[in-house]
Amino acid sequence: MNVQYIISEYLDRALAQAEYDKLEDGTFSGRIASCTGVLAFGATLRECEDELRSTLEDWLLVGLKLGHMLPVVDGIDLNKEPEYEPVESVLAQ
Repeated sequence: MNVQYIISEYLDRALAQAEYDKLEDGTFSGRIASCTGVLAFGATLRECEDELRSTLEDWLLVGLKLGHMLPVVDGIDLNKEPEYEPVESVLAQ
């Protein structure tokens, strides 16, 4: 059975698009251009990556909760309305 975790896949693919910069003070900044407002800072590159993932997760959950239009990332479109199976199809099993 092939299991897909759409939110995890969306996060991984968005993070693959991240851009990082080393700042003048030796710290790092990271951003994901397609995800407006997703920006993070860290003392090390690893800390910045972790903070960027956390920021992206929060941004995504708020966007889903508030019904914001989210960017399509590598073909993953979270803006589609969910499709529900009829109750009868569940009961027939």
